[in-house]
Amino acid sequence: MTSPQDLKYTDSHEWVRQEPDGSVTVGITDHAQNQLGDVVFVESPPAGRQVKKGEECGVIESVKAAADIYAPVSGEIVAANADLADAPEKINQDPYGAWMFRIKPSDPAELSALLDSAAYEKIAEADKH
Repeated sequence: MTSPQDLKYTDSHEWVRQEPDGSVTVGITDHAQNQLGDVVFVESPPAGRQVKKGEECGVIESVKAAADIYAPVSGEIVAANADLADAPEKINQDPYGAWMFRIKPSDPAELSALLDSAAYEKIAEADKH
């Protein structure tokens, strides 16, 4: 399993990348897409929605299961990846390239509470057993 070291992670299996404009891009980890299997549907939150850290804000469905997606930080949704509506399988093909949505954080300090790749991999490994 690979968890890119330049990203941050949540214990609910989202990855977070800080962008140059201060927004954060969110997707699901390789571990999460492996657990789900073939992704068949993605529902991302609409732009303009305000979310709180830890709030359910999206859904991802596979042939095996459905899972909620949680906001890794509080803020405003500024974009959703429309490509996933027609091609949800992109998450299986490239989980770190197929982002789901972007948030403009209302409290950038929340980013420091996210996990680094080593801490996330310990959680993901424990989740397998």
